[in-house]
Amino acid sequence: MSKIKIITDSCSDLPDHIIQRYDIKMLPTPVHIGDESFLDRETLTTDEFYKKLEEGVMPSTSQISPGKYEQVFKEELDKKNQVLALCFSGELSGIFQSAALAKKNIGSNDIKVVDTRSASIGFGMTVLRVAKALEQGKNLAELTEIAIDSAAYMEHIFAVGSIEMLKRGGRISGGKALIANVLNIKPILHFEDGEILPYSKVRGQTKMLQFLVDEMKESGAEPGSEMIGINHSASPELAEKIQKKIENKFGTEEFLIGEIGAAIGSHAGPGTVSVFFRGKEKVAEPEVV
Repeated sequence: MSKIKIITDSCSDLPDHIIQRYDIKMLPTPVHIGDESFLDRETLTTDEFYKKLEEGVMPSTSQISPGKYEQVFKEELDKKNQVLALCFSGELSGIFQSAALAKKNIGSNDIKVVDTRSASIGFGMTVLRVAKALEQGKNLAELTEIAIDSAAYMEHIFAVGSIEMLKRGGRISGGKALIANVLNIKPILHFEDGEILPYSKVRGQTKMLQFLVDEMKESGAEPGSEMIGINHSASPELAEKIQKKIENKFGTEEFLIGEIGAAIGSHAGPGTVSVFFRGKEKVAEPEVV
């Protein structure tokens, strides 16, 4: 009987202990800083990445190649394994397209590729749920459906830490960035079907953290009994504060907490904090090939 190998990419920001515990294959996202190229979490740690940001560099990322996916898929097929590849949002990167092309080139029905329409720990939570279901003996078709259901209802609400990164990345104008910095305005963004869209804005850290908790109450299916995801970029104290607020508000016991790596951090910058949870309503239409 064949085994099933879960393959994901570093845009999931899954902590190392989860990757090791569930024997997940994580492919690193290429990151470019100046004339240097790195592999997220493989040749560039999160600590090294944020130190480079302090030096004022503007990083960029590129997609994992179809050739890399072909290599990894073939390695698993040679072991008589089936493959479930869970990918970063196809609206934000070509990673899903690379994996889909690799599957097409190989032409095997033992490979399923899912565009989760998700990012960071929201993406990672879907990967984790699939990994737990795999341990329960679910087959490839069942695991694919679990991934689709998880990703379809995954809420992403986040406060971006670096206005400057948003300005450099073209998300807001220089004038708006200046006003936001002067007034200490925290832009709140969210995901709709894999795209990043403006959601709200608040002034100051205290109101920002409270806003995230309030939105969980408004949009969350069962925030007291479901796993809640939290991420941060070089700001563990923010993650701890929001976790305590969620515990006090909902009595939540299960969390997945991770630090944003270079792949996502290249666009969000330091000081970002996010919450991820199952919503009451569908927010995405994951794609499967």
